[in-house]
Amino acid sequence: MYAIVEINGQQFKVEQGMKLYVHHIKDVEAGKTVEFDKVLLVDKEGAVTVGAPTVEGAKVVVEVVNPLVKGDKIIVFKMKRRKDYRKKNGHRAQFTQVEVKQVIA
Repeated sequence: MYAIVEINGQQFKVEQGMKLYVHHIKDVEAGKTVEFDKVLLVDKEGAVTVGAPTVEGAKVVVEVVNPLVKGDKIIVFKMKRRKDYRKKNGHRAQFTQVEVKQVIA
């Protein structure tokens, strides 16, 4: 059984026991459970249910493993040759590691 769920604006295919890195979820602690009810699709052994826009009564229960994980550093460098134009910028994305405990449909 799997489901496609929207978490913080991104869609993920989730199954029970799966670990994910999602965009940082504010105000959560390690070991706490979080429920997401924006389930877009559910597949139960071949019986597919597609929501319009979401599946009613379906939700995904996850447990927070690590509330703050920093991603790789990304360098953004812009340059125009012979024009004396250079911009160096960068960022480091923040994620939350979660483990799927239950898919309820």
